[in-house]
Amino acid sequence: MTISLVQFRRPDGSRGVAALSDDGVREVAGADSVLALAQAALAAGTTLRQLVQRRGPGEAIDLADVTLLAPIDHPDPAHLLLTGTGLTHLGSAEGRDRMHRAAVENPAPTDSMKMFLMGVEGGKPGPGQAGVQPEWFYKGDGSQLVGPDAPLLSPAFAKDAGEEPEIAGIYLIDDAGQPVRLGHALANEFSDHVTERGNYLWLAHSKLRNAALGPELLLGDLPADLRGTSRIRREGSVIWEKPFLSGEANMSHSIANLEHHHFKYGLFRRPGDLHVHFFGTATLSFGEVETQEGDVFEIAAAPFRLPVRNPIAIVQPETVTVRSL
Repeated sequence: MTISLVQFRRPDGSRGVAALSDDGVREVAGADSVLALAQAALAAGTTLRQLVQRRGPGEAIDLADVTLLAPIDHPDPAHLLLTGTGLTHLGSAEGRDRMHRAAVENPAPTDSMKMFLMGVEGGKPGPGQAGVQPEWFYKGDGSQLVGPDAPLLSPAFAKDAGEEPEIAGIYLIDDAGQPVRLGHALANEFSDHVTERGNYLWLAHSKLRNAALGPELLLGDLPADLRGTSRIRREGSVIWEKPFLSGEANMSHSIANLEHHHFKYGLFRRPGDLHVHFFGTATLSFGEVETQEGDVFEIAAAPFRLPVRNPIAIVQPETVTVRSL
């Protein structure tokens, strides 16, 4: 039986954590955050799933009566890092290769295609071995993470506001400086693909955007073959829809390899920090539809019971002046 955790806020402002399972939605006793629950599981030398089961079924929760939050957060957003990897899924290089080839007539493989093929050849090493490193990017800290139904903010200077339906791994660094995977979340790794298309070296700029997670933290292993649907709604009507695939059966890298190449850096193993790491996608609406303010992204995939759903909002232009002190 699959179990997911959700964080919620009651009308009186207090917080809670609930477990979603085939038996319904029930509050987890004595927990006001997933982080606190994970810390309690570490202290008790058990797993999140076992700790939830040990505490027993609590009060039934009607999700319509509460406000759902992102499935992970930190009291100090600077201690939650958003990062990710690209070109990790079978088929993910096709659109990127076409994007980068459009500007030049050159039969040689683009850097994107070269990196993808490296992953196909060496992204799934044997147990205990390190494979080829993937493309890696930084999205920001916890201040960039938005909750269910909250707007994804696109800067006034952005050239595009595009979705990326993905799975994200959620991690806590323990007191010994070792990463502990808490679970997985359905995600929208929001990006600016027009900026990226202008020059591949602008990829870093294109990724400095909000990101959204679905409400659920799925406990346990991620299914090897995960299938879902990504769609865009405009004024209530679906204007674009496509299936997407994830899970290791549909990836050119193993998740263990992606985790290794992220956490091999000591600065990402600071005790107490949280990490949300996006695993990549092969499905984008970019090139087929031009999004606009008010469009709503909706991403759904079993075994997640709840979708990721967020509208686009455009941030007003800001004036930034650097002065000497």
